[in-house]
Amino acid sequence: MRTLISTAFISLDGVVEAPGGEPGYRNSGWTFKDVEFLPEAFAIKGEEQKTATAVLMGRLSYEAFSPVWPDMEDFADYKVMPKYVVSTTLTGDDLVSNWGETTILRSLDEVAALKETEGGPIIVHGSASLNQALSDACLIDRYHLIVFPLLLGAGKRLFSGSDKDTQKLRLVEHEAYANGLQKNVFDVVH
Repeated sequence: MRTLISTAFISLDGVVEAPGGEPGYRNSGWTFKDVEFLPEAFAIKGEEQKTATAVLMGRLSYEAFSPVWPDMEDFADYKVMPKYVVSTTLTGDDLVSNWGETTILRSLDEVAALKETEGGPIIVHGSASLNQALSDACLIDRYHLIVFPLLLGAGKRLFSGSDKDTQKLRLVEHEAYANGLQKNVFDVVH
């Protein structure tokens, strides 16, 4: 079974919306506006590209990333990886041609089936709504969280507010940095 890893920049109060400056959110760009950049705090991002074998995202994240990431040196390893987009509305005509193999999945059942295939870890980028659905369906195996010392208030959150049974996590790696960021890696206890 393949490991499904959710990776996120997250505020202390759980917001994951518009970390890179995406339009339409009041605090857009919060990952670089108010926090000193320290390369070591982001080293996990390079590690993720080296260990992941596929990328999973929701439609909105695909539509945000696909015009930009294929030509970015920082994301070169992702260009050759298979990509999977969970969407009930995208068609093949909506996919970009310069970002490698991309498959549209229509349901969480198809995500569960993907996890059953041969291969290495699958990384989930962005995709707040998809992350919530995957978590609620117990499909996420690990979280890579870079926690920013910010309270953003309103905004899309990584975790849903649904009433569900407790989901236990095991902290397997952590580090605090001089700029206040924290890396927390949690395995989901299934």
